[in-house]
Amino acid sequence: MTPASRRTWRAGALVVAIVALHVSVIGFASAQLAPPPPTPVPPDGSLSPFPSALDTPADPLAVPELSAASAVLAELSSGQVLYAKDPRARRSIASLTKIMTALLTLERTEPSEVVTVQPDAVIDDPGGVAALGLRAGERISVAHLLDALMLQSANDAAIALADHVSGSEDRFVRSMNRRARRLGLQRTRFRSPNGLDDRGTSTAQDLVTLTRAAYRTDGFAPIVAQMHASVPAPDGSTRELQNRNAMLWLYAGAVGVKTGYTSAAGYCVVAVAERDGRSLVAVVLGAPSDAFSDAAALLDHGFAAFEEHTFVEAGEPSGVVSLVGGAVPVETGARLVALVATAALDDVRRRIEVDPEAAYPPAPGERVATLRVTIPGFDLGSVPLVVAAVPPPPAPPDGTWWGRAASAVARGIGAAVSAIFG
Repeated sequence: MTPASRRTWRAGALVVAIVALHVSVIGFASAQLAPPPPTPVPPDGSLSPFPSALDTPADPLAVPELSAASAVLAELSSGQVLYAKDPRARRSIASLTKIMTALLTLERTEPSEVVTVQPDAVIDDPGGVAALGLRAGERISVAHLLDALMLQSANDAAIALADHVSGSEDRFVRSMNRRARRLGLQRTRFRSPNGLDDRGTSTAQDLVTLTRAAYRTDGFAPIVAQMHASVPAPDGSTRELQNRNAMLWLYAGAVGVKTGYTSAAGYCVVAVAERDGRSLVAVVLGAPSDAFSDAAALLDHGFAAFEEHTFVEAGEPSGVVSLVGGAVPVETGARLVALVATAALDDVRRRIEVDPEAAYPPAPGERVATLRVTIPGFDLGSVPLVVAAVPPPPAPPDGTWWGRAASAVARGIGAAVSAIFG
C-alpha cells in the first residue's frame, strides 16, 4: 500500500475502534445488547440463519463443553492458546477460506483499484449461494469487493478478486497455498478462493495463525468490524450488505471476523472480541447447529477465567547452566507475561533447555539456553537465558616460569606412569 492509502485505512480503523468501544461500553452499562437483525439472505433464503440469542454457560469460570468438533481459544496478539479441542484436526472450512483471500488481496492491491469482472466470476443462478450479483464487464473497486467478501460472504466477489490479483483463479489458489506455507500452516490446503467447492481444509490452530496475520495487515480489522456496508450497482442503485457474523450484534466487544457453513464443514466461525484492553480469538469448526454460542462460551471463559500474570522479569538470576567444557551463570534475557487461569498457578512448571551448540567459553550476554514456562497441556511461553558472567581462567601457580614448566612436565610424566603401571 502507498503511505496515503495506509493513512486512509488506519484512519478508518481508528473510527471503527472508537465506535466499537462506544458500543462495548453501552453494552456493558446496560447489560443488554441490540436485538439481532433479520437473517441476511441470498435470493432464496440462507442455510446459516442468525440465532436470536446466544446460549452460553451460566458460570464462565468453568471450562465450557462445546458442541463443535474442533475449537481453539487464543490471545490475539501473542497467539497464546487458552483452550483447545482437537486443534490440529483437518476439517473443511467453507467460507472461512475467505480470510486468506482478503489477506492476499490487501497485501497485493490498493483499495481504490478498479476490478473489471471477468465472466468466470458471474453466478447467474445463486439459488441460496451468497453472491453480490456481479455482471461480466462490471467495474467495481477492490474495497467494495472486500466488503462483499467479508460481510456478505459473496462467492462471486472472491473469484473477481482472485482474477484481479493473480490473473486467474488457479494462480490465485497457488498463491494462497504458498502464503499458507510461509505462515507455517502445515495442515492447511486451499482449493478455491471462496471455499464453496468444500475441498479446502485447515485446522482450528492454523486458523488462529491466519487470523493473527490478517489482523497485522492494514485494512483488515475495519472491514470485518462493520455491521453494514453499501456497494454501488452498475445501474446506479446501491447494494446494501449486512454482515453475516451475528456476534457483532449478540456479543459485547465483538469486532470480527468470519462465518462459514456447508453440509460437509458444518457451522464454523472465527470470532474476535475485545474487552478491557485484551483481544481474544475463538475458532469453532464443525458445530452441528450454532457455532456462535460455542464461540461466545469460549470468549466468556477467556475473559472471566484468565488473568495476566508476570512469570519472569528480565535480568533475573536463573542458576548455572552446564555447557561442554564448563558451566556459566545465566539470567533471563526478557520478560514473560501471559494469561493464566488463577487455579492453574499452582501447576506452573519451568524447564531449562540448553542450546546443544553453545560453545564454552561463551561471551557475556550470549544466549546459551531457553527457559520454558508451562502448565499441564499448555505452553505459556519462553525467554532466552543469557550468560551473566564468564568465570576467569585459573590463575597460574606461583614461582618462576621454568619452575612452573617443570612442574607441568612432572605431572604429565606421573600421569603416564600411573596409566601404565596402575
